[in-house]
Amino acid sequence: MIDLTGGVVLVTGAARGIGESIATLAANAGARVGLLDIDEGGVRATALRIGPAAAWAVCDITDEQSIARAVTALRDELGPVTGLVNNAGKNAYGDPVAMSAAQWDEVFAVDLKGAWLMSRAVLPDMLAARNGAIVNIASMHATLTCPGMFPYAAAKSGLIGLTRSLALEVGAQGVRVNAVSPGYTETDLLAEYFERRPPEVRRAALDKHILGRLGTPEQVASVVTFLLSDAAGFVTGADWAVDGGVSARFA
Repeated sequence: MIDLTGGVVLVTGAARGIGESIATLAANAGARVGLLDIDEGGVRATALRIGPAAAWAVCDITDEQSIARAVTALRDELGPVTGLVNNAGKNAYGDPVAMSAAQWDEVFAVDLKGAWLMSRAVLPDMLAARNGAIVNIASMHATLTCPGMFPYAAAKSGLIGLTRSLALEVGAQGVRVNAVSPGYTETDLLAEYFERRPPEVRRAALDKHILGRLGTPEQVASVVTFLLSDAAGFVTGADWAVDGGVSARFA
């Protein structure tokens, strides 16, 4: 059993999908959880489902002032932050020639810069306590990708680099930083991906998996909560693949 009793864990993109599952599992493991999302109705509903251990705040992770307000409000309600999960993300299906610079910046603001801004906001508590854990939700596209995902793979590759670099900066002060790279996971984002493509694309995706099935948000969440816990106390700077073996098949 993963034990997060006494911890305060913030989760971005917590209104649905993997973020919702992470927040739920962290609360079940004993943590107080702060849910952040730009979707006010969704994040409020998720917090209500989790119950008294959860608090919520509307937050745009691309905006420094929005982050400051949200993190301060949740810290006041829950206490100093001991864990952060940078889960909020944005899929991208851009053409490398037709895509505008503004569209590029929008992808990187959510998928990469936001993780740094959120980390920067919570690190003072962690460094003062000489204890804390940050988990960045990357993607298998950080190391192997396919046509049509430009520039998502570039942003997620950057997130792995950020994970390693930040781990080196704060490790001596007791803070661990890791990444989790999900593969095909049954979320709304994946449904959106498949909707843009012919039906045989989903079948081909299933065939790539050693386990013969797609993942679930709960399976990703179980790895994330482990990395947040003291059970993973000697793990930092790592990228954990949770992809049903896709990366092993194509390595």
